[in-house]
Amino acid sequence: MDPLFDLTGKVAVLTGAGGVIGGAMAKALAARGARVAVLDLMPAAADKIATDIRAEGGEAIGVKANVLERDSVEEAAATVVSEFGPVDMLVNGAGGNKKEATTAPDLSFFDLPPDALRWVFDLNFLGSVIPSQVFARPMAERNDGVVVNISSMNSFRPLTRIVAYSGAKAAINNFTQWLAVHLNQGGASNVRVNAIAPGFFETAQNKFLLREEKSGDLTPRGQQIVDHTPMGRFGEPDDLIGTLIWLVSPAAKFVTGIVVPVDGGFSAYSGV
Repeated sequence: MDPLFDLTGKVAVLTGAGGVIGGAMAKALAARGARVAVLDLMPAAADKIATDIRAEGGEAIGVKANVLERDSVEEAAATVVSEFGPVDMLVNGAGGNKKEATTAPDLSFFDLPPDALRWVFDLNFLGSVIPSQVFARPMAERNDGVVVNISSMNSFRPLTRIVAYSGAKAAINNFTQWLAVHLNQGGASNVRVNAIAPGFFETAQNKFLLREEKSGDLTPRGQQIVDHTPMGRFGEPDDLIGTLIWLVSPAAKFVTGIVVPVDGGFSAYSGV
């Protein structure tokens, strides 16, 4: 393996990794030699990904963690360190949207319930801040480590209907830059913080916006997205792997405070 991208023996923690995208990232890191802790609110989902990794010869454990509760994340961190040792990389993958925080013909912006908006914002923003507080502290103390946040193209150009999600992901971009500078200027000059901004990927949280429930056909919104993506399709989990491996590996040792779009050209297309 090219030493620039070799992760052998590194300890990786991924939050929200029981899902499709987080699970694909966890498997990719394990395939390159990392010892992987799969964190998720749903223990069965985390254990399933960890079991798949072990079946392929990798090292992984599933750990329950609620990224919105500091005590839960600290308990998860203690489990990871006990099993694998100090954490070298954190991928903040927990996040998502919900229907109740999304405008619709029968749900005006003016009627969006604050609790639903707060749920989406907290999950995406605080759900990255709290794990970073827990896992990046030891990185800062030993001056070595990597944090990768998962943002979204919504952070650059807010999309219609998803007000809380777009705002939360914009906050992630700002937090990524802020934390990178904070750590480096605070004496942890070798700790890097970056983010990946995926374009349109089908997930359990957004499928209701992209496909008709009964037929599975694209909704008008889903078709509009594909039409405005020059590569003509939604992203697939594996499309994020190359960027992730680059950001956590020695190949990116002088890269910090950036947000990398992985969007099939969506951000480059004006629509005409």
